[in-house]
Amino acid sequence: TEYYAKEGGLEDLHPGMATLEGATVGDVCTRFPPEPSGYLHIGHAKACLLNHYYARRYQGRLVVRFDDTNPSKEKDEYQKSIVEDLATLGVDPDVVSFTSDYFGAIREYAECMIRAGIAYMDDTPQELMQKERMDRTDSKHRNQSPAEAQKLFDLMCSGAEEGGTYCLRAKIDMTSNNGTMRDPVLYRQNTTPHHRTGTAHKAYPTYDLACPIVDSLEGVTHALRTTEYNDRDEQYAWLQRALGVRRVRVHAFARMNFMYTELSKRKLAWFVDNGHVPGWDDPRFPTIRGVVRRGLDVRTLRAFMLSQGASRRITLMDWSKFWAENKKGIDAGAKRFMAVDGKDHVAMEVTFEGGDKGGDTFLTTGFHPKNPQLGQRVVRIGKNILLESVDAEGLTVGENIVLMRWGVVRITQVQGGLAGTFVPDGDFKKAKRKLTWIATHRNNTPCLLKEFDNLISKPSLEEGEDFKDFVNPHTLATSEAIGDDG
Repeated sequence: TEYYAKEGGLEDLHPGMATLEGATVGDVCTRFPPEPSGYLHIGHAKACLLNHYYARRYQGRLVVRFDDTNPSKEKDEYQKSIVEDLATLGVDPDVVSFTSDYFGAIREYAECMIRAGIAYMDDTPQELMQKERMDRTDSKHRNQSPAEAQKLFDLMCSGAEEGGTYCLRAKIDMTSNNGTMRDPVLYRQNTTPHHRTGTAHKAYPTYDLACPIVDSLEGVTHALRTTEYNDRDEQYAWLQRALGVRRVRVHAFARMNFMYTELSKRKLAWFVDNGHVPGWDDPRFPTIRGVVRRGLDVRTLRAFMLSQGASRRITLMDWSKFWAENKKGIDAGAKRFMAVDGKDHVAMEVTFEGGDKGGDTFLTTGFHPKNPQLGQRVVRIGKNILLESVDAEGLTVGENIVLMRWGVVRITQVQGGLAGTFVPDGDFKKAKRKLTWIATHRNNTPCLLKEFDNLISKPSLEEGEDFKDFVNPHTLATSEAIGDDG
């Protein structure tokens, strides 16, 4: 059993989670580096919850770092939404930082690589560069002198138009079987004003360069990355060695995909921009605020994500299983109320022995039949009630039914209007039907019920398929209901 005597011991590993290799209690530092170019979605939830879990379990630190290296896509709106969503998830970072805080340091490291002859400037057109990398062919600029590379790097960073065709590439190994090692791009010109630094910079580092540098500078001990980054792990380690910065241990976990769902921020933006949903918080969306609005219990989400934590196998999750787990999580604490269909219902007259209960009469019942800690509430009763039409089908004279939370009623009339007599101390067990009902009253609560379907009509899209060809045109159904007056 893992323990740390000074701190009184570690909590047991959550089922599904693995020990963090090389972790020292009190020294662990993890990071969650979202790009402020969209809203957090259910896939991001796993990453931030795993990082938060390990930081807290090992009594260390969690850094939330905004990876703001692409001013063309980033907005304050997205940054604000990420902060709010992390709070919703219960993720409390110890440090909040920005990659832009380190732009000066990153540029110095890039220039060190130029001086060391392990980076060069390249204006090869993108398509030709991709072909050369596929063919493992050196760029014509690969043997450029450091002096020439520095001159062109300065030109690119100045924002001059003639420098816009160049990018900085690492000189690693164009013959490598790992494509990410074939001279990756490290810096590009972008004259779009940055949402934090304005026009102070005209060129920006790529994630591939910024991440290993800032991870090291910020004291990160364990970089949790999805298995899709496996090929990039070699590149990450190479850059830290080449720059002489402190090494960071990489811990891989599998990303989580969901059936009938797109998680690409670009594709989700298309749904919003084209009016398929009114906003990023729509309950049909896989964003954090979308699933929370749909009824997600955050405690269930945390347990679900941690149960998947140690797996390195990419899974395609079924939403129905996810929502079934969510229902289990909220069921014990969900207060019960009653409602009937707003249009498809029938009236019933109930008579009572010893007098009419047509006025304001109430009974007391629990908010939850199995959880008395939720307390009691009053329920209005009376001689005029409403039942769901589907529940009333096939009722026969003489049949006993149970009106939930109230009691037994014997049916006395079916034709010409439904009627019954309340049976004091009636036997609940002998009655076959237990029906939802509400008393007819002006204070009843009108309700609008919404049912949602998947935005995508195919469980999983194949490579090359356009998601726009599988957009479900019918994803929202509404119905009216009448709820009791609480």
